[in-house]
Amino acid sequence: MSNTYGKLFRITTFGESHGAAVGVIVDGCPAGLDISAAEIQHALDRRRPGQSKITTPRQEEDKVTILSGVFEEKTQGTPIAMVVNNKDQHSHDYSHIQHAFRPSHADYTYTAKYGTRDYRGGGRSSARETVARVAAGALAAKLLQKHGISIRAYVSQVGKIKLDKPYTELDLNQIDANIVRCPDASTADEMISLIEDARDSLDTIGGVVSCVIQGVPAGLGEPVFDKLHAELGKAMLSINAVKGFEYGSGFEGVKMRGSGHNDEFYTDAEGKVRTRTNHSGGIQGGISNGQDIYFNVAFKPVATILQPQQTINDTGEDITLKGKGRHDPCVLPRAVPIVDAMAALVLADFMMRQQASKL
Repeated sequence: MSNTYGKLFRITTFGESHGAAVGVIVDGCPAGLDISAAEIQHALDRRRPGQSKITTPRQEEDKVTILSGVFEEKTQGTPIAMVVNNKDQHSHDYSHIQHAFRPSHADYTYTAKYGTRDYRGGGRSSARETVARVAAGALAAKLLQKHGISIRAYVSQVGKIKLDKPYTELDLNQIDANIVRCPDASTADEMISLIEDARDSLDTIGGVVSCVIQGVPAGLGEPVFDKLHAELGKAMLSINAVKGFEYGSGFEGVKMRGSGHNDEFYTDAEGKVRTRTNHSGGIQGGISNGQDIYFNVAFKPVATILQPQQTINDTGEDITLKGKGRHDPCVLPRAVPIVDAMAALVLADFMMRQQASKL
């Protein structure tokens, strides 16, 4: 089974969309880290449903309870267990799909693999599982702060509306200044209008979340199979609805020649090794080089739409199926803290692995 992520900073998540609760066990978090339930709650509040007019109206306060591993707001070096109870399930909204395979959902594949499935909101395949990741990611982010590492994800594209400015020209302090979490006000307004149009058309739309990691020291990464960019890619592609990952120059880099793409090294006035450009996205040979790490994550349109679609049931009969229930017209605003969390989990694990690899 693959419900555990990480080597030294390791998490195991559990729970289903319409079960009693979702939760996480964090093993390997060092003792002595100051962390409060309020800090974890802040991260969960950014992910929770019902937070704006462009997210699902499901009302979950997503209040976290820390069951173990933290005493007097300080980690104890023991397993940290956290749980979030589900309170606003409308399982009856899913009775019509008990025997149906929804287009582009995991209904068929889960049935093919396990011979059974929890059809209530998608069960374990639901993005509700990411509550646990965000809770664990808040711990990882706090650990990284002690090392001067910051992670900031934001929405850079919705449908064809794209924020063309590089992150270096943006005020990333404005990410949460609007409900779509795009740090450019005028572009955000266009994105919101497009999401509202998709919602009013009983449809959905996808886009891109960009992420910037700053303050990472040179030397993180474990070649050859656990290269830093490979692990970031795996982490992002494990998030529901993700269809693509690129870092640094990404696919645009294929248009360049090596003479223009190579990042030349120099030593700055403080004696620090730097690069004049950063097409490598802060990673070379699978190891961080001390420059900013930046990447893009592509999210497909949410698969549940409130329009009739053709599909089959579990006996192979052709049927017409229409979505019901409460769903996001666009996953991007709530995906931002999930990208933040998964990036933090990757970096925290690599920081600990690096410390363990040297005398």
